[in-house]
Amino acid sequence: MSITTLLAEAAVKISPREIGIDDPVTNANSTVTNILNTTYLYAGIVCVIVIIVAGFYYVLSNGDPAKIKRGKDGIMGAVVGLIVIILAFTITQFVIGRF
Repeated sequence: MSITTLLAEAAVKISPREIGIDDPVTNANSTVTNILNTTYLYAGIVCVIVIIVAGFYYVLSNGDPAKIKRGKDGIMGAVVGLIVIILAFTITQFVIGRF
């Protein structure tokens, strides 16, 4: 018996799970989920920081209409962004959970 035949027979008996390789579809789903969750986390942090900074602009406006508008617009944009992030998270979790 040659060494190549011996190796070929041994290779047939080893399953991917025995050497630590999971189902490729499961790995892809978990990788995509991890990337998206990290992206949503950072986007949420940015939205909260924008809300805080815009709140400071609003509080420190001293009645100046331009600064008041800047603060209100910043808060409104960040809240809308936060809502979009939450909806995107919900939709992607639903879709990834189905496959």
